[in-house]
Amino acid sequence: MFNDTCNTTKSPTSGFPTEPVKNLFLISEWETDISKYWWAFGAACFLVSVPVFVQAPLVRELPLLSLVLTAAWVWLGLLLIKRPATQLWGDLLLGFSWSWLAGSLYWGWLRWEPLIHLPVEAIGLPFVLWFLWRGWGKVGNFFYLGSLFGTAVTDLYFYIAGVIPHWRELMQVDPALATPILQNAIALVRTPWGVSWAGILVSLLLSVGIWSLGTKQIHWWAFSGAVLSTILVDSLFLVAASLA
Repeated sequence: MFNDTCNTTKSPTSGFPTEPVKNLFLISEWETDISKYWWAFGAACFLVSVPVFVQAPLVRELPLLSLVLTAAWVWLGLLLIKRPATQLWGDLLLGFSWSWLAGSLYWGWLRWEPLIHLPVEAIGLPFVLWFLWRGWGKVGNFFYLGSLFGTAVTDLYFYIAGVIPHWRELMQVDPALATPILQNAIALVRTPWGVSWAGILVSLLLSVGIWSLGTKQIHWWAFSGAVLSTILVDSLFLVAASLA
């Protein structure tokens, strides 16, 4: 009986336990790929900020050009995903193209109505869910889901804080006349109600983002980058509005 117990935990050739060796191999594999995970995380953060700093001014002046650029992102993504060395970047770009398409449509022609903002941003959701069901493009699709989740949380805050009416006003006036509207919106954000809910929703984003990093799966790291960078982008908007 003693011999049988030993045989279940030792290698038949060396007599040493096999489980520690297996664990060491898994740790080594994780450490080898960690830089790739951080690249996915960083790229996701960057791609969330691109629509804010690049697409926003472009879509106001040239909405049709912004819309057409969606095809360019898709073409480049398909080109890169076919090559093993650039597969990650192609995957991310294909997921990003959904966010770019939604941003072009909404901010180009529909920005006056905040009620349809989230439905437009979710335009790619049925396709993304189908792709995931088929096992296609996990990294890019999870990036899109993370970006959409961050957008949903931000919109939820706007409704809770009561700034939606100011959103409508802001989209209808000349930019030169926007300062009083922004100041009124910021006043609502600074109330105890607004500050409390900001803390709750930021905690939600942090919790989801940090949990995703703990999964040690690269598509979840892309998701985390999109979620956590939402906090940064929203904070920059708040600072800009406060200084207006």
